[in-house]
Amino acid sequence: IDEDGYFWFVARTDDIITSSAYRIGPFEVENALMEHPAVAEVAVVGKPDPDRTEIVKAFIVLARGFEPSPDLIEELQQHVKDATAPYKYPREIEFMTELPKTVTGKIRRVELRQR
Repeated sequence: IDEDGYFWFVARTDDIITSSAYRIGPFEVENALMEHPAVAEVAVVGKPDPDRTEIVKAFIVLARGFEPSPDLIEELQQHVKDATAPYKYPREIEFMTELPKTVTGKIRRVELRQR
């Protein structure tokens, strides 16, 4: 509830990422990544992790003119830290040519969680 008494929908319960006792909504991380010029499309999911319960993992389709690299991964991670909070950054980033989608165009997060 905000100061005006409104409820804000953050994410579906099964989309919430629990990492080191923090609850992270994937859409906030996705929005931060979409602000970066290298990102054309993104989906964020939780990946099981023995130390943190889950880690934030981002699947990114790059914009034209950008190539995957370790430097770009670091830049994107820092961008999320600066735009949100340090604990929300994607500890893993996987670049893809396209995201898996349903026939109606929705991202198939279940498929991404299995990667």
